[in-house]
Amino acid sequence: MATTLTGQVVAITGAARGIGLATAKAFLAAGAKVAIGDLDAELAATAAAGLAGPGTVAGLPLNVTDEVSFAAFLDRAESELGRLDVLVNNAGIMPTGLFADEATDLTDRIVDINLRGVITGSRLAAQRFVPRGRGHLLNVASLAGVSGFPGLATYCATKHAVIGFSEALHRELAEHGVGVTVVLPGIVRTELSAGATTPRLVAALSTVDPEDVARAMVAAVGTRRPVVTVPRRMGVSLKVMAMLPYRARRVADRLTGADTAYTKPDPAAREAYHRRLRGQA
Repeated sequence: MATTLTGQVVAITGAARGIGLATAKAFLAAGAKVAIGDLDAELAATAAAGLAGPGTVAGLPLNVTDEVSFAAFLDRAESELGRLDVLVNNAGIMPTGLFADEATDLTDRIVDINLRGVITGSRLAAQRFVPRGRGHLLNVASLAGVSGFPGLATYCATKHAVIGFSEALHRELAEHGVGVTVVLPGIVRTELSAGATTPRLVAALSTVDPEDVARAMVAAVGTRRPVVTVPRRMGVSLKVMAMLPYRARRVADRLTGADTAYTKPDPAAREAYHRRLRGQA
């Protein structure tokens, strides 16, 4: 059954491309009004202009690492579209490389965007939701948040943290009528994961399109499930892996190629992504 969210206002971070843009389209299709927030303000405005008319979608500047910017984004979303009902904390970056070679400023940037941005956005939204006794937070983590992948140490750390943070917040806000869902996508066909040398079998089991993640998030607002995996079948795999001894899990990683997917990626594909990240520094 399709989820209907007619008239609800949804704000999405990092929404000018990839999962965020697909999610904006999915919420609009469900009848919601959507604020597209992105560090690339021009791209956010262009994305919004291509989706719907005034009063239905707004493309707004947003730096999730700056609390003043985040608050201004939510204020403008409410001013232009109406009272906020859903915040999707989607913005994130995934540089790859060996941790020993990772520059300190890059580590800080990953943590600031992937974790601090989620915490900041959740606080600002909760301050709106709790007095009203309603609202929903959707925090995008990753299947990398329940395991550790070489070449993604800091990224994995932030996504582990988002999962723990979301679980605690779900329990804390439930009595106030506010929902919290953490979303765990597998390998998504976007620029962020481009170039990973994932074996064919693993890719077949865990690779999804941005639209798959978007549909799962829209559905989560209706079901209010605390944890959503995309694809859903990966939830079973995670439970099975969790029951295996540590050494057995590492053997499985070697056999599936998970231990080298991001330490030996396609260099050209990763460089294109890293080049865009450097341009946003």
